[in-house]
Amino acid sequence: MKKLKRSARLVEMTQYLLFRPHTLIPLTTFADRYNSAKSSISEDLAIIKEVFEEEGLGDLQTLAGAAGGVKFIPKVSKAASLMFIQGICKQLEQPERILPGGYMYMSDIMGQPFILNEVGKMFATAFSSKDIDVVMTVETKGIPIAYATASFLNLPVVIVRRDNKVTEGSAVSINYVSGSNKRIQTMSLSRRAMKEESRVLIIDDFMRVGGTVHGMMDLLKEFKATVKGVGVFVESGEVEEHLVEEYISLAKLSAVDPKTKQITVVPGNYFYDGV
Repeated sequence: MKKLKRSARLVEMTQYLLFRPHTLIPLTTFADRYNSAKSSISEDLAIIKEVFEEEGLGDLQTLAGAAGGVKFIPKVSKAASLMFIQGICKQLEQPERILPGGYMYMSDIMGQPFILNEVGKMFATAFSSKDIDVVMTVETKGIPIAYATASFLNLPVVIVRRDNKVTEGSAVSINYVSGSNKRIQTMSLSRRAMKEESRVLIIDDFMRVGGTVHGMMDLLKEFKATVKGVGVFVESGEVEEHLVEEYISLAKLSAVDPKTKQITVVPGNYFYDGV
């Protein structure tokens, strides 16, 4: 690559780091890429690190030694996240979102890239300290959030199917009890989708009782996998007890009145002290 002026190099380096989160990049990569001395690259990275921290974009970690380099860890502050989620809560409280059976319409929100991007960044921040191999979700509505989260963690996504598909090859299937209607349902995962003993982050868009998430946990036992965390965009507060004990929620549906069409949505447990 041709030699760039420092201003141009800073812009290009920043973009390079933003598109490669949680990836260790040796200083020689930048030195060769920009035909610059390592000392100059180190000075540039110090400037980028300072801006990232001041603007709340994340951390730029430096690892010393022959195998060292820099690693960008995307993060967003809880204060900024809370402000964003409060706006989402107001959108979710619109009366026309109430569906038969007490369900909530969220597909329009799930279809907005900016919202998905922010939600994914929040989950990536919450679980950044966990040692995770894959992000898992069940088809279909949780898929966009799972991919948004995985993009900031730089991890692959594994999708659990409701029915085994021929194109998936050999699969492991289990029956589980749906928490909302107590019906026995089936979920399956291709044997090729994930290695055994993987460390998994489960992401879902909505959790009422937690039957689907609990089913995914049971399915993961067949792969000898370890659940490192569970992230839920919206949880229902209308149930006395969830089947899943440890999870992080960004919003909580605390009350729904189908007659008056009043909905109350508040920030989730991620914003409580100690979570």
